[in-house]
Amino acid sequence: MAIDAHVHVWTDDFARYPIAAGFTPQEMKPPVFRPEEILSHARASGVERVVLVQMSYYGTDNRYMLDTMCHYPGVFGGIAVIDAHAEDVEAQMDRLGEQGVRGFRLQPGQSAAGSWLDSPGLHRTFGHAAATDQSLCCLMNPDGLPALDRMCEAYPDTSVVIDHLCRIGVDGQVREADVAALRGMARHEQVRVKVSAFYALGRKQPPHDELLPMIRQVVSAFGARRLMWGSDCPYQVQDETYDDGLALLRERFAFDSDEDREWVLGKTAEQTFF
Repeated sequence: MAIDAHVHVWTDDFARYPIAAGFTPQEMKPPVFRPEEILSHARASGVERVVLVQMSYYGTDNRYMLDTMCHYPGVFGGIAVIDAHAEDVEAQMDRLGEQGVRGFRLQPGQSAAGSWLDSPGLHRTFGHAAATDQSLCCLMNPDGLPALDRMCEAYPDTSVVIDHLCRIGVDGQVREADVAALRGMARHEQVRVKVSAFYALGRKQPPHDELLPMIRQVVSAFGARRLMWGSDCPYQVQDETYDDGLALLRERFAFDSDEDREWVLGKTAEQTFF
């Protein structure tokens, strides 16, 4: 059974689910992407479960994601967004954990890449995540890895997931130095990587075979049990098909075994987020 480890959903029901300050409906492209839509894409491709990532349009108001998880029990996992600098960050994590949330998204935002994790709140977040067995999911570029490396050293029991192959190749160039830096994070046993969002990397068009050498190096460094595939829908299906993002690993990557393929396409995500 395959699991899509990275999907965003949102609705145009602004009365029940208002968007956060600083966003407008015109920025929401596509205007809606509801759970029924991702299930239509996923199930046609043999993907039965999905991990939702809180959409930035809603800020720290995770209700639409939580309501989706509640409406489809066992089908959707959840990665929430919290205010990691708040005094009650541990309480936020606990409350969301009671509702099935197994991960929290972190990203540099306007912070400098070298110091984006240097705050008391984020240290508390890393410490509490280890106690609650929740994962911290990092959307960042390779220049953010040294800061994350320091945090993983300080909190070796905290589960960390690096999104979208650390966005290596987002500018069209897959640099060996960046790949080496990502591979270096494998020394931390609790670090996992989402092998995902192929539409946004390299040549940014199917079949995405130019990404295979990088993926091979990452699989070699981390092993299949620390990697998981994700589509990053709805963006995957804007100019490509859902299968275009899945076929690279399902059909064209030469895994050492069928079991390794099963871990990357589902078991790692199940173990981490369900």
